[in-house]
Parts: sequence; structure tokens; C-alpha cells
Amino acid sequence: MTFEELGLSDEVLQAVADAGYEQPTPIQEQAIPHVLMGRDILGCAQTGTGKTASFTLPMIDILAQGRSRARMPRSLILTPTRELAAQISENFEIYGKYNKLAMALLIGGESFGPQVEKLDRGVDVLIATPGRLIDHFERGRILLNGVKILVIDEADRMLDMGFIPDVERIVSFLPKIRQTLFFSATFPPEVKRLSDTFLMNPKEITVSPKESTAETVEHFLVPTRAKDSEKREALRYILTSEDVKNALIFCNRKRDVDTLARSLKRHGFSASPLHGDMAQSARTETLAAFKAGTITYLVATDVAGRGLDIVGLSHVFNFDVPFHAEDYIHRIGRTGRAGAKGRAIMLATRADGKYVTAIQKLIGKDIPVLEGVNAIKHQESEQAPREAADKVKAEPQRQPSRSRRRRGGAKATETPRSAPVPKSNERTSTKKEPEQGSKGSPRLRQPNGRSRRKSETRKEAPSQDQVVGLGDHMPAFLTRDPKK
Repeated sequence: MTFEELGLSDEVLQAVADAGYEQPTPIQEQAIPHVLMGRDILGCAQTGTGKTASFTLPMIDILAQGRSRARMPRSLILTPTRELAAQISENFEIYGKYNKLAMALLIGGESFGPQVEKLDRGVDVLIATPGRLIDHFERGRILLNGVKILVIDEADRMLDMGFIPDVERIVSFLPKIRQTLFFSATFPPEVKRLSDTFLMNPKEITVSPKESTAETVEHFLVPTRAKDSEKREALRYILTSEDVKNALIFCNRKRDVDTLARSLKRHGFSASPLHGDMAQSARTETLAAFKAGTITYLVATDVAGRGLDIVGLSHVFNFDVPFHAEDYIHRIGRTGRAGAKGRAIMLATRADGKYVTAIQKLIGKDIPVLEGVNAIKHQESEQAPREAADKVKAEPQRQPSRSRRRRGGAKATETPRSAPVPKSNERTSTKKEPEQGSKGSPRLRQPNGRSRRKSETRKEAPSQDQVVGLGDHMPAFLTRDPKK
């Protein structure tokens, strides 16, 4: 099927052709005709499937008829993040260049003045995040009783970010008779309840199951130690070993984003952070530099995990394993788009075992270990625990500590050098000889008087299979209780 068969106007078709698109994606093919007919849409689609164009293209044609009024937008698009809102506005600019539609972008981090000026002139398309829209509404700067089309994008992400109460409040300000387009990558119970409340006899469109990932993306796992410095070292080694054109690196926390970005810069990597605590101007500038290729590595929280379309993104790295398996799909959905190849590499510690298991269950396949790089790095990292074990063996040969000398000081001073060795020193010298344990295994006497089996000291130096988790050892390594 071609775009000409979907019923779009000549102006929109020309804009689509100028953008270089020839055939609609499955969700565009199914959604656009029903949106043009005025039906409500309930869409479930994997990220990166062209979902944004599935509602922007028909909306341009619908809104081409009619005029906007001051402070009364004719359509409203709600998004969870500023970046996604900005990307939707770019879509309207690309596809609506032959239509004279007024558009306003209401997002946090920017001054109210320019936004108010656009609202006063009247807008056909209003794209907003919930918080900033409510701010304008409470100040009396906007009226929502003229909205004819409502779009709620990334509804499940709205739920994760706690925006559902704000969305419900905003919808209560809208007219009852309207067209509603509701999109979500997943449908947990709360999102399903919202869709049942907001939509009337919707056309349900499901392009692919929620657990699916793009077939063009290769998945790999790198078991690492939990210490942050060792994880950063492992990541740097991988970055130098992989053929990376550009990459997103995801962390779970904002502070870790800043720390990792600074670390990469110190080691000569072109990296910048992106998270919600940054000023909007800085976020916009950073994202523009990344898209332009000035920045190679963008270290981000999940604020960048939804809706961002980075052309030709070669890699996605999960420095932290996401707490929710669905977030893994959205993160790696930034690569392998439009049929291109991509690689997704995830660093995991023993404590991440249950999260990795949930991800593998969701995507329906095991994630293989990244061979070669992983083994080399962990051979080096094994030296520390082995040296620690050797240190324990050698420790009994040392002289007693100063505190022990103080405790035995009175007897020591009374004994001349020619006198027999004191009992305390005898005990020190006997520590060189292993004692026999109850089960016949040799014990080592520690400086504090405690005994320890040799087998216990060896446990501090895990085997190569345990550390690297190659082959069949991977499930046991990831699911093993660290306390056992």
C-alpha cells in the first residue's frame, strides 16, 4: 500500500514525498484511514514503528478546514516528556509545510512569555506536557472547550511518571464530544481503565506484541562486578572494542548520568549527559549536538527512552539494568530502526539477576554474553581477589600488631633477649603451620585469633566461569542469591 491510497490530501502527500517516505508503516496503514473518518483510536505499537506520523498526517488534513481562535486551541496533544513534545512539533513542521497551521509547544524549562503570545494569536495544534499545560490553565491563559481532537501519546509512560491524575484533570476540561487518539506501548490495568474512560467505540490497532523487539537489533550481556568504578572501566573497554558510530548510554539515576558522563570525558570520550534536572535550553542544545554528530555518546535517563528518533544510531548501552522489563524494550528501540542494524549491550551484576530474567522472559529469548571483551576484562579484575587471598596466607608471617604488643608489653619487657621465646611468640610462630580442622581440612590462624579454612579463602577468588558466566553458567550466575 502507498500513502496515496490512505486518503490524504495532495499537500500532505507532497510533504511526505519531500521527506523521502514512500510506503506507510503498518500502524500508519491501519490508523490513518480511521482517523480521517473521525473514529477514536486505541493504538498499541512497538516504539519506532512510525506511530507519530500515524496521527500527525491525518490531523493536518482535518485541521486544514477551519480557523483558530485566541487562547482556544483546536487540537491538543499530551506527551510525557519535553523531548517527545519537541519531536512531535518537528513532525508537524515537516508534514504541514504546505498547510498554514498555527502550532504552539507548551513545555517546562522555557519562559511563559513566548508561549502566551502564541496562545493569544490562536493555535490549531497545541502540543504540551501535563504540568506546563495546567500552569497555563490555572493562570487563565488558555481555554480548552474548543478542542476537537485529543491525542494522548505514550500513556504507559505517563503512568510511570505519575502524570495520570494531571491527565484526568485536563480531560475533564475538554468537551465531551471530541475525537480521541490514545497510544501506548503497553497496557497495564490503570492505562486500560483510562482508555475505557476516555474513548468511545474505538478502533483497536495492535501492530506487534508488547514483548517483541526489532529483529534487526542484536542483544548482548556483559556480567560485571557491582563496584561503580569497575563497571565504568568495563564500559570504557567495550566502547573501544565496539565499532560505535553513535550511542545512547542509559543509567537509572540522574546522579549516575552526571558521574558517568564526567568519567567518559576524562578518558577522552565525546560524551554529554541528558536528564530531567537539566535546563530545557541545555537539553535542547545537547540533543541537537548529538543528532548532528558533534557528540558521540549521550548518557541519559529514561527521559530519552521514549519517542526519540536518532537517525542511524548504532548502539544502545544499558549501564544499569532497567528495573522494569518494558523499559528495556523502549531503550533499545532507539537503535535498529527502519530496518537498520543495531546492537544493544547491557552490563549486569549479580544483584541484577532477577531483572535480567524478567527481560529475557518478556522478549522471549535468552540474551547471550558478549564474548571476548568480557573474558579479557574479568581476567584482569580477578587479580584483586586473588591478591587478597594471597595476602591472607602471608599475613601470619608478619609481626604482631602494635595493639597486641601493647597488650603483651609487660611480659615482653621482663624477658631478656637470651631468654626462651615467650609463649605469645610461640603462638605467633605456630601460625605458619596449618591446624587440622574437624573434617580434616587445613585451617589458617588469622592475626585476630580466628581460624579460617583454606577453602574459604579460595572462595574470594571466583572461577572464570563464575565471573564471566560463559555458556551454560550464565543462568546460574545471574539468578544465584549473592548471600549464598
